[in-house]
Amino acid sequence: MMVAAARQAISGPVAWTGKDLEASGGWIRRLSSEQIATLDAALAAVNRAGIPTLAIRREDFPLPGFAPFVADLREELENGYGVVRVGGLPIERYAMDDVRRLFWGFGTHIGTALHQNARGELIGEVRDESGEPEPSYVQPTAGRVKSSRARARSNGPLRFHTDRCDVIALLCAQNSMAGGVSKIASIATIHNEILRRRPDLLEVLYQDFYRSRPEDEDGLHAERWFKLPVFGMVDGKLTSQYSRTYVEQAQEFDDVPRVTPAQVEAMDMLAEIAEANCLYAPFVEGDMQFLNNHVIYHGRTAYEDDPVAGKARRLMRLWLSVPNSRPLPAGFENFWGSTAPGALRGGVQVQQVSAAA
Repeated sequence: MMVAAARQAISGPVAWTGKDLEASGGWIRRLSSEQIATLDAALAAVNRAGIPTLAIRREDFPLPGFAPFVADLREELENGYGVVRVGGLPIERYAMDDVRRLFWGFGTHIGTALHQNARGELIGEVRDESGEPEPSYVQPTAGRVKSSRARARSNGPLRFHTDRCDVIALLCAQNSMAGGVSKIASIATIHNEILRRRPDLLEVLYQDFYRSRPEDEDGLHAERWFKLPVFGMVDGKLTSQYSRTYVEQAQEFDDVPRVTPAQVEAMDMLAEIAEANCLYAPFVEGDMQFLNNHVIYHGRTAYEDDPVAGKARRLMRLWLSVPNSRPLPAGFENFWGSTAPGALRGGVQVQQVSAAA
């Protein structure tokens, strides 16, 4: 194990504050009228062919002229700010099913879609399912911590966390009546500030934390918990995998060691610094947001829906493995499946998934 004194601050555009990112606007891209026409043509082509949404391949959804745009997006995610917001999609022009097909088709040009739960979900819809008789998550047993998925599919706030993929893509199909503001934070900035204030706690975050494998998110694993550090570094590139909910859920198992006071203090400091340095970034309907999960934490504020007025939050979500992803430290294959750069990794294993939309 490296000693705390050997840790170095992370430099470059990835180490931003919310104030700086908002002022620069460098993370924003906007679709041109020509690009929208190209997307429309690709959508029309798959509709004519009658291809089910989840069977649409990159070659079925041609985007001539988009190669520089896609290359810029991938580069910004891996070596720049780590986050890109793409605006300008005229969402009101499309039926909801066409929005889904367009988002999936565009996503095939960014990376490979991964399963998001043990049931084989490939396009998630982040919305309030708390009042539905058959939600997409497993209802928590009395006295147990509600899973990350159950929290995400409610209208409550979400703490800063990462998802289990290289890149998470979100499309805002419909906004809530109030709230639901996206929050994003630079992991490098958090890392650097903990290094400055409390290098001893930074070292704690480079050590193993016990995490749960919730049934609704990772139901095929026999082991209900695993170990992984919050921070890892290889070849000068940082990665973080973090959800405090996973750590809290793991404490429900008798064979998991108890979380230490130092770990609690480290997680508290991480949350405090993330909140102080994050960017509050409300979605406009039609916005697409791409995050590199290795270097960006995301969360949201609570929200209130009004379905009668057509104001019910609905985000479509893809988990993507991308070809220009970073190497990961040895041991991270326990969660990711592979540590090799550019490998197909992340997501959830399922037994069988239908290709039907």
